[in-house]
Amino acid sequence: MNETGSQRLLLSDLLSTATVELNLKGGQRDPILEELVNRIPELEGNDEARQRLLRALHEREQLHSTGIGDGIALPHSRNALIGIVEKPVMVFGRHPRGVPYGAIDGEPARLFFLLVAPTVTTHLQILARLTRILRDPRVRRDLLAVSRPEKVIDLIREAELQP
Repeated sequence: MNETGSQRLLLSDLLSTATVELNLKGGQRDPILEELVNRIPELEGNDEARQRLLRALHEREQLHSTGIGDGIALPHSRNALIGIVEKPVMVFGRHPRGVPYGAIDGEPARLFFLLVAPTVTTHLQILARLTRILRDPRVRRDLLAVSRPEKVIDLIREAELQP
């Protein structure tokens, strides 16, 4: 339990098979962002919210790339987007070859985690947990090799429950 009396937020609970795309097709950042946003079930049929989220993601990328190196990008907006989602959402995407993403190490991004949260606190918690588990080279390697969306969720669950 946390300070609000609710259970601890688990990253694996933010994913579903609907929010996992193992074969992103875009060859550049903007098409990849669109593919990821299109995987958010809560935004289906809500073009205004989708466009608002895409604008926020583009603004964040112009400020500084969310490519963190090691073939990983964590697209997210600068601030919580009130009214876009009721609860936190995470979308995982994998690109077969990788796309240039402006990461500090110059490596193309192949693993993408799109984060959308209704509050700044939740947004920061998700980013912190995600960067912690992605430091493990084994997790990154396994995410590149999985063949089914369910396995992505299992891998994230296993990684976040490690001490």
